[in-house]
Amino acid sequence: MTLWLLLVLLPGLLGLWAQFRIMDAYRRNSQIGTRRHITGREAASLVLSSAGIRNVAIESQPGELTDHYDPTRKVLVLSEPNYHGTSLAAVGVAAHEAGHAIQDKVNYPLLRARMGLVPVTQISSMILPFVILGGIFLHALGLVWIGIGCYLVLTFFQLITLPVEFDASRRAKAELAGLGLIDRDEAVGVRETLDAAAWTYVAAFIASLGNLLYLLLQVTGSSRSNND
Repeated sequence: MTLWLLLVLLPGLLGLWAQFRIMDAYRRNSQIGTRRHITGREAASLVLSSAGIRNVAIESQPGELTDHYDPTRKVLVLSEPNYHGTSLAAVGVAAHEAGHAIQDKVNYPLLRARMGLVPVTQISSMILPFVILGGIFLHALGLVWIGIGCYLVLTFFQLITLPVEFDASRRAKAELAGLGLIDRDEAVGVRETLDAAAWTYVAAFIASLGNLLYLLLQVTGSSRSNND
């Protein structure tokens, strides 16, 4: 029970706290408009232009915090509130995604590594529930080990994601300030939004690592018991 609490339940609670924090920071800073009244789309376009990037399209899609950069299609996607919005949150999120486009342009090694892991990560995510449940209910140790392998892939992916996301936020803050798109006091709201978002990635890594360690300890403990 103590092991499960430390490695599974507490990381899960951290994830819930991180989600609450990002939604709270995002919604508060979504109510604060920038003095220059630029939209998220305009901010992203200006950051891309400043970096000499001309081959990235900027699109909008429905939803909240569905923003992402797709390096395979060279498309920066902003959620509709951030695409059209002129808030500190909208501008900050848009600049963050533009930061990923800059990483793509300069061949940021960890972004390339994360892109390379995407196919195997998607496969691991799809089969993980089946192999874990099958291993537990069928008492098939081999399936559990496959599940551990899946968690190992996911944990490594989350580990690489951390510096990629932190670097994109660093670039976003520097570009917004350097281009004069926000004032010094406005940078506080942008930083708060991006820092809160970073915690969701930290929580995801800790949760994945906790599950991996829990399964490893359970399997090795069972193996030792059977040998005895």
